[in-house]
Amino acid sequence: MMDQAGGVADADALADAVIARAEGRPRFVVALAGAPGSGKSTLSDALQRALEERGAAAVIVPMDGFHLDNAVIGPRGLLARKGSPLTFDAAGYHALLRRIRDRPDEAVAVPVFDRGLDLARAGARIVEPGHRIVITEGNYLLLDEAPWSDLAGLFDLTVMVFADADLLRRRLIDRWLGHGHDAEAAEHRAMQNDIPNAELVLARSRTADLMVHG
Repeated sequence: MMDQAGGVADADALADAVIARAEGRPRFVVALAGAPGSGKSTLSDALQRALEERGAAAVIVPMDGFHLDNAVIGPRGLLARKGSPLTFDAAGYHALLRRIRDRPDEAVAVPVFDRGLDLARAGARIVEPGHRIVITEGNYLLLDEAPWSDLAGLFDLTVMVFADADLLRRRLIDRWLGHGHDAEAAEHRAMQNDIPNAELVLARSRTADLMVHG
């Protein structure tokens, strides 16, 4: 499915494509989707820098800001699956993107997930009226099932950040090692939750407009 997307070499090439497509638009929303560990956040940061180097003000709105709190997912028995589709406020994310898209003249506060605290911080970033380009990134932006499929009309350009399964596995295990887990625990966490989420994204995401290898 994703092989049908047009390829883009890097953040600079993607920035050029965004600027060309956003010409004359008061607000332009770029969606970067991909499996956990694919490199979405890294590409988002690089794209923001590349856009600003070209004189285009951009801001990042991460889907991760809509993680449900542990106090909510714990009683639902979902703590071990944190990061799976059921552990996000998809409707809240949709409503925020709609407001950002439809009201480009307003300043809008957005939540940002704090990995150190393992929770989302409300109002941690502001989308200003001058931010003509909004980069939003997350695992499930192109997931072809409700409620995620309802997001499609809010994106002006969709990009799939692709990494093969072996690379994802290595990165995800390394991520848990970096959080202080031993090798066995890191592999367990990756294989029990992150890898199934990655497989879902790879199998069930709609074709993006463009693809970048992460």
